[in-house]
Amino acid sequence: MGHADPILDVDVMDYQWVPFTPNRDFRKEPKIFVRAEGLYYWSDKGDRILDGCSGLFCVPLGHGRREIADAVHKQLLELDFAGAFMRSHPKAFQLAKKITEFTPAGMNRVFFTNSGSEAVDTAMKIALAYHRAKGEGGRNMFVSRERAYHGVNMGGVALSGLVRNRDTFGPGVAGVVHMRSTMLPENKFVKGQPQKGAELAEDLTRLVALHGAQNIAAVFIEPIAGSTGCLPPPVGYLERVREICDANGILLVFDEVINGLGRTGHDFASKAFNVTPDILTMAKALTNGMQPMGAVAVRQHIHDAIVERGPEHLVEFFHGYTYTAHPASCAAGLATLEIYQREKTFEKARELGQYFLDRVFELKDLPCISDIRGYGLMAAFDLKVKDGKPGLAGHEAQKRLFDAGLHLKATGDAIIMAPAYVAERKHIDEMISIIREVLSKQS
Repeated sequence: MGHADPILDVDVMDYQWVPFTPNRDFRKEPKIFVRAEGLYYWSDKGDRILDGCSGLFCVPLGHGRREIADAVHKQLLELDFAGAFMRSHPKAFQLAKKITEFTPAGMNRVFFTNSGSEAVDTAMKIALAYHRAKGEGGRNMFVSRERAYHGVNMGGVALSGLVRNRDTFGPGVAGVVHMRSTMLPENKFVKGQPQKGAELAEDLTRLVALHGAQNIAAVFIEPIAGSTGCLPPPVGYLERVREICDANGILLVFDEVINGLGRTGHDFASKAFNVTPDILTMAKALTNGMQPMGAVAVRQHIHDAIVERGPEHLVEFFHGYTYTAHPASCAAGLATLEIYQREKTFEKARELGQYFLDRVFELKDLPCISDIRGYGLMAAFDLKVKDGKPGLAGHEAQKRLFDAGLHLKATGDAIIMAPAYVAERKHIDEMISIIREVLSKQS
C-alpha cells in the first residue's frame, strides 16, 4: 500500500456534510478517492483499492470508459443544456427509445429523472395521476415492504422499511402501509431464490381486505432488495404479488434502481423472474456513473390515460425537474447502453455470476458471519452483532476492508458486494482473499 501524503488539508475536511456517513468518525479517519481506472480506485494516500461494489452499483463497465467520456465531452460542446419544460432535444428521444430495447415488452414510455430517488417519487406521482385519470381518485395509498429502500426523497422515505431511514423524518408521505420482509431464519445461507416464503405475498391480500382495494394506488417492490443486504425473492413470491395486484386493480411498481440493467445477468430483474410490472424505475447502471440520471418506464396504457385527458394546450402531468433529460446525461446513457449491447455485457455478467456466488458462499465458515445471500452479481453477508451494538461490526469491517485494499458497501451489519460486470475471476478471487484475511481478525 502507498504512503503518499494526504491530498486534503485538515481544515478543508470541516466544510462538506458527507451523506449517509458518521461525519465525526469520518473526519478522524477519512477515506478519500482521488482517481479511478478499470476495476480500481486510488486513495489520497496512493493506495490502490479494488472496487467491489461498482462504485455504488453505478459503474458496471469499470471506471474511466473512454467512449462514454468522449460522448459526454462532444455533447457538452454541441448542446450543453436544454430546458426540459416545453422544449427537448434529439438525444432525449433517442435514449428513451433505446431504453425500451431493454425493458419488458409493452413498457415503452419513459420519463427521465436525475436519480433513483427522483424516479421513485415520479413513479408514485404517475400512479396517483393514472388512477385519477381513470376516475378513481380515491386510490391514494401505497403498499411497500419492511426492509425496503426506495430512495431519500419524502415519498421514498415513506415507502422505506429501513427504520433508521425513517425515524428522524417521521412518516414522510401519509398513507403508506408495509408488508413483511421475506427475510426468514430458515432461508439463511441460501444461494439464489429461497424455496420458502412465497406465502408472505398474502400480506397484500390482508392489506387489501383491511384498507380496501379502491383506496390502494400501487405496490412498490425491489425484486431483489438491495440496500438492506441483497434479499432475493422466494420462488413464487413475485408471481403471487402480481396476481393479487391484477385482481384488485392495483399497479405493481418494480424499483430496479439497483437490480436493473444487468445486475441479475438479465436486462432487468423483471425479465430474470419473468414477472412484468406496470411501472419500472431505473438509475444506477444507466450511465455507468459518468453522469447523474434516472428514469421511469411505464406501460403505454398508463401514459396514454394521463396524457390524453384534457385540452391539448394544457400540461397533463405537472411534474419534472430542471435537469430532466440533461443532454450530457442522455449522451452518457446512449453510449453506455450501446456498449452493453455491443459487448454482450449482461451475458458475461450472467456467466461470471455463478463463480462469484460460489466464491462468496465459501466465506460461510468464518465465525463472524451469520448469513450469506446472493443472486447474479450481487451478494451480501451479515456480521454478528458486536458488543451489543448493531451496526458497529459492519462499520468497522468496511473501514478495515478499505485499508486492506477493497471497497464494499455496508448497511448496518450487512456487507454488500456488487462487482463490475466486466470483472474477471481474478478480481473475484482478490475480493474473497481480502475479505477472508480481514474478517479472520474480526472480533
